[in-house]
Amino acid sequence: MYQRIVNRTCRLGIEDCPVDLVEPDIFFAPGAEGEKRLLRKEAAEKIEQMFETAKKEKIMLAGVSGYRSYERQKQIYETSVKDKGMEHTSRFIAPPGASEHQTGLAMDVSCESEGYELEETFASTKEGIWLRKNASLFGFIIRYPKGKEGITGYDYEPWHIRYVTPSFAFYLTKLNVTLEEYQKIIAHVPFQNASE
Repeated sequence: MYQRIVNRTCRLGIEDCPVDLVEPDIFFAPGAEGEKRLLRKEAAEKIEQMFETAKKEKIMLAGVSGYRSYERQKQIYETSVKDKGMEHTSRFIAPPGASEHQTGLAMDVSCESEGYELEETFASTKEGIWLRKNASLFGFIIRYPKGKEGITGYDYEPWHIRYVTPSFAFYLTKLNVTLEEYQKIIAHVPFQNASE
């Protein structure tokens, strides 16, 4: 479940909604209200640990947007197409059913120096650097890394983290592979009978 890939090819249905959504006890950016504050229980526990560890190291992270329903994603997507056009929207906004936020395992993170906005410049802030170096220790990956745009189908998003469990996050981060690349790796591994 935590390794499930969600993208434009592998979509969720309108009925797919996590049953264990909770609000983690973390600092949220102004305006982060309602469902934006929710994550699945295990992911919420791990993000609490991550934010607390960061705070002890004088790194103040802010949650911006967590869970997002299919209906909300549809509204965001349609508004973006109308206001910014299809080209921009296809680079940054997932169509309804194709957003990881619907899994309850993703959180957009920012910081005060970025005005709590989701900008690529977050990557060069002390908070962004800390997040990139430490997220995997708590089970999160930077889901849309730099240089992998052609693989993930989205532009670089240093703010978008996805919970996959600590051991799997360490594996993906160490090998510098995305969920899409991992899926291809395991698809090419021949099945081996356990009795062999």
